[in-house]
Amino acid sequence: MTRSRSAAHDHGTMGFLDHLDELRTRLIRSCIAVGFGMLVAFLFIDRLADFVLAPTRAALPPGTDLIGTRLGEGFSFYFDVALIGGVIIATPFVLFQVWRFVAPGLYARERRLVLPFVCVAAVGTIAGFLFAHYWLFPSMVAFLARFSPPGVKVMPTVDNTFGQYKNMVLTMIAVFQLPTLVLFLARMRLVTPRFLWSKIGYAVLIAFIAGALVTPSLDPWNQTLVAGPILVMYVISIGLAWLAAPRGKRTSITNELRLVFAAVVLEYASRRRHARAVG
Repeated sequence: MTRSRSAAHDHGTMGFLDHLDELRTRLIRSCIAVGFGMLVAFLFIDRLADFVLAPTRAALPPGTDLIGTRLGEGFSFYFDVALIGGVIIATPFVLFQVWRFVAPGLYARERRLVLPFVCVAAVGTIAGFLFAHYWLFPSMVAFLARFSPPGVKVMPTVDNTFGQYKNMVLTMIAVFQLPTLVLFLARMRLVTPRFLWSKIGYAVLIAFIAGALVTPSLDPWNQTLVAGPILVMYVISIGLAWLAAPRGKRTSITNELRLVFAAVVLEYASRRRHARAVG
């Protein structure tokens, strides 16, 4: 397999310093795009702030609202919201800059894979954000707000609440990128479904450790809320790795999946017969 003529020309004429200069140019353009996106986001900052805080406010007990305890806390909140909005607005342009930097070093076959990977990554980013924004973080807030000593009124601050919100959103976005990463590694033949299946015990351990690090409390419920999606994404990644594996190497993992499915069906049928016998 040969590289395209343009790729060979680029790598034949560009040295190490030229690549660094190209990277610097792409980074500067991306930062300018993010700054422009922030200016656009500031035009709708009140609507964006209300959108970010609405699910959290709804999860708090009636009569409870977020408060500010220091000067500049509101400005910091607005700045962070505008930054997130700017990054989202500039994402298509930033991805285009990444593509322009990476494309000359790719084979023609690898270039054809870029669009599917970008689509999967975009879907994972949106799904991770929506999952954390509308369900995961509000569920965690509602759970923690129930536990307050008698005579103590819960008054969460904007800074602390939004900081936890950002951590949760970024974590879920990263978690929902796991299928994209595994799909890429499987296409490059760096991982196999058998390997991923054999490491599922480690995946469970890592998922609950991540849940303990991300959640603001150490209770098992909140850790499970975070660990559950991680394990679901891991299982989906195994399926994508099987789909991306070369056809000649699918036989063994296919047999294993069939055995697992058969075992689940037999276990379900056995429990049904036991329930009928008891009934």
